[in-house]
Amino acid sequence: MPDFHGLLNEQCALVVSGMDVFVAFIETGDAAKAMEVRRLEHEGDKLKVRNIDVLNQSFSTPFDREDIFRAITTIDEGLNYAKTTVREMEILGVEPDKHMLEMARLLSQGAKALQAGFMKVKTDPAGAERDAAAVRKTERQVEKIYRSAIAELFDPEHYAQDLKMQRSEAEDDLAPLLEPMEQQECNAVGRGLSFVLRALKRREIYRHISNASDHMAHAGDILHDIVVKTA
Repeated sequence: MPDFHGLLNEQCALVVSGMDVFVAFIETGDAAKAMEVRRLEHEGDKLKVRNIDVLNQSFSTPFDREDIFRAITTIDEGLNYAKTTVREMEILGVEPDKHMLEMARLLSQGAKALQAGFMKVKTDPAGAERDAAAVRKTERQVEKIYRSAIAELFDPEHYAQDLKMQRSEAEDDLAPLLEPMEQQECNAVGRGLSFVLRALKRREIYRHISNASDHMAHAGDILHDIVVKTA
């Protein structure tokens, strides 16, 4: 019988590596780190295909076959979204910010907890359950940061303050958004587009990171199901 514990742990280890590089990219914006995230995501896809093939050829499994399949197909989904985040940051020209970094670091924590949990399934089910809970906790923390970031992102006054800190003359573009609509001239609305476009681009990136966390929490739920059925 194949060592499915080892196969799943291999997937988890690759996700941990990928999330560490993702954090490094958000910290630095380094193009080499972006390329490494994409490379590791591709390696994760190959591992997933290999493990599914092993499962399909196995007559017996150490725990529920459906749970193994769900784990194989879900563990690396967070890394897929990390790659999407990197790619769209490049396409949209979005620079990393403090909210992205906070969420990325929580993704890394969640990946490490997921890895620890799958390593303990066979020898320490209670410990694995605690790790599954830790994964779900990081998702809640990411969601909290996401909501705060979105509220800040669509606040014209906060954006104007940021521009003042940067000593940018572009802060004048925000004046129309701080006035009642009926007082605006048509051309003033156009001047506010830079604010709107910036907000929409950044919101897209925030959402990808939040989605990565959602999928990691789903993997944590699968870990919980495995523990419950095998304990």
